[in-house]
Amino acid sequence: MFQGMGGMNVGKLMKQAQEMQKKMAQVQEELKERIVEASAGGGVVNVKVNGAQEIVDIKIAKEVINADDKDMLEELVITAINEGIKKSRKMAESEIAKVTGGLNIPGMT
Repeated sequence: MFQGMGGMNVGKLMKQAQEMQKKMAQVQEELKERIVEASAGGGVVNVKVNGAQEIVDIKIAKEVINADDKDMLEELVITAINEGIKKSRKMAESEIAKVTGGLNIPGMT
């Protein structure tokens, strides 16, 4: 059998890559079920984001719903969503690093 990469068996390397790929797929599915929460405006806008960076819930307190101050509410929603996505990415990167051993593999986050 062909020996490459410092004597490492290519077949063994391929098997390890396939195992990592299976684990990555499992982690990515599990991340869809994990939720992070973020808020803005002292908690008047709350957002929930899953590990796949999908918004799954938004709650807006009645007291900030004001047609005369629409711009402020829009800004609070954007802030909460961006914070939620940031937290979700950090969680996903942490879980993926457990599988990859910290290797930065393109397309895995």
